Amino acid sequence: MKKKVIIMGAAGRDFQNFNLYFRDNADYDVVAITATQIPGIDDKKYPAELAGKLYPNGIPIKPEAELLDLIKEHDIDQVIFAYSDVPYERVMHNAAKVNAAGADFIMQGTKISKIKTTKPLVSICAVRTGCGKSQTSRKVVKILKDKGLRVVSIRHPMPYGDLVAQKVQRFAKLEDLKTHKCTIEEMEEYEPHIEMGSIIYAGVDYEAIVREAEKEADVIVWDGGNNDTPFYTADKMLKIVVADPHRPNHEISYYPGETNLLEADVVVINKIDSADPEGIQIVRDNIRELNPNAIVIDGASPLTVDKPELLKDALALVVEDGPTLTHGEMAYGAGIVAAEKYGVADLVDPRDAAVGEIAETFKKYPDIGILLPAMGYGDQQIKDLEETINKVDCDVVVIATPIDLRRIVKIDKPAVQVGYELQEIGTPTLVDVLKDF
Repeated sequence: MKKKVIIMGAAGRDFQNFNLYFRDNADYDVVAITATQIPGIDDKKYPAELAGKLYPNGIPIKPEAELLDLIKEHDIDQVIFAYSDVPYERVMHNAAKVNAAGADFIMQGTKISKIKTTKPLVSICAVRTGCGKSQTSRKVVKILKDKGLRVVSIRHPMPYGDLVAQKVQRFAKLEDLKTHKCTIEEMEEYEPHIEMGSIIYAGVDYEAIVREAEKEADVIVWDGGNNDTPFYTADKMLKIVVADPHRPNHEISYYPGETNLLEADVVVINKIDSADPEGIQIVRDNIRELNPNAIVIDGASPLTVDKPELLKDALALVVEDGPTLTHGEMAYGAGIVAAEKYGVADLVDPRDAAVGEIAETFKKYPDIGILLPAMGYGDQQIKDLEETINKVDCDVVVIATPIDLRRIVKIDKPAVQVGYELQEIGTPTLVDVLKDF
């Protein structure tokens, strides 16, 4: 008899594991996919056009809150845990609940969930959301392109809209962001690649995606998401993983970040210019204990501000990258560091001004610091973000998102843009490890 399965996901790893292992596997019946972390993706379907011949009606996507009811209703045999950036304690709480409901709790290994590319592959992953893997990816792409290589990046999925339309997405110019109806979160990842003259792919079906990317690439760069493991493997592969000393010990206590650390050829300890020496040493010791053969690169994220004179003695609202603050659990980011560096008088707490889905975000993530997460998973969230910013009584808005929000929302007060790029300190550098690769 077929085993009845539910996949616990967040519109990324769940789709990948389904496509590679379950889609055409007649031994299993995937009854549902549950969703968390990302608003607006539950109560949809993984469409029949992508689900294959065994699922002519597609697969329901349900809120994770309904998991236990679904297990009982359908007499589920197995629950597959398939999303990332989760503390170990939460993983095992889920395991306990699933087991108590009578089902097996399974975490699939990397062997069955990786697609082999015919091209040399550099993967950039991290131990947590917000470590700085995107800036590391851009640095790697630039180094490879400077050698005259055709480099194509493939980004971890962020499919929040029409999944069929998003099967394979190619971004080479800014107009492509509009064509594919990108959210703020998607633009933050794709736009910097486009601005440096680089091509980046994303979507839902990563077998189809890499076959298209291979047609125009000498080297594939995997630009990971959250702290998920790479979707690809290759005969010639270099695995780079970024760690964050602002969150020491997270590299050994979050799933599957520790898996990335154990698999790494190179570990970049980022942000050492702003982290405590104690935190840096803890991360360094953990790398040495878990993966003593890894090459360690020290990295900094020096900040730039386009109008620093606006910050002196000002009341500032800081807007930071949304996922870094929510499931990334950072209480602050580059915007706070820049505000303090350039002498703001005080930070303004936006909670009292928050409206709609932004207010709901603060309720769901109460540990967010005195700043505003730039949530923009859909039109309503973007509208609520704009209204919240404009309701805050402040002198200046500090924008510390990877894109300039002023292009997306209308801000009715002065604003500054914070930038940050990876800068290696000492040797070895990324140039050194890529030369050998």
